[in-house]
Amino acid sequence: MKVLVLNGPNLHLLGQREPSIYGYETLADIETLVERVADDLGVTIECRQSNHEGELVEWIGDARADCDGIVINPAAYTHTSVAIRDAVAASGLPVVELHISNVSARESFRRTSFIAPVCLGMLSGFGVRGYEWAVRALVEHLRRTSKGKTV
Repeated sequence: MKVLVLNGPNLHLLGQREPSIYGYETLADIETLVERVADDLGVTIECRQSNHEGELVEWIGDARADCDGIVINPAAYTHTSVAIRDAVAASGLPVVELHISNVSARESFRRTSFIAPVCLGMLSGFGVRGYEWAVRALVEHLRRTSKGKTV
């Protein structure tokens, strides 16, 4: 089983960017965390980050070939990208959206996600631990519904 973890714009700046909102952990810390979780669960993890919407769309589309599901933090594209929303919907893969901060407690424009309606679920506001929980929830879902049948 393989899970793709995608991170959107500015997440390469974690640890430096607005630590009062996002904390001091870096993207490398998050990747180490999800790799540890993947080892614990016996699955393969691939982590990627891009500031470019089109690149994220391509990765989502390509994931259909060799991934079982996706965990995505679309960052600011959450609130603007119909293209990412459509790529998620077209992928046919279960996708979990996550955010480090509680987007519902921030500016009003952050309360609307174009991505969430086409996702399995969304985690928000639990810091970087949300990545761990998103991977665990996705893998549990995949195991429960293996081969399209609820186990």
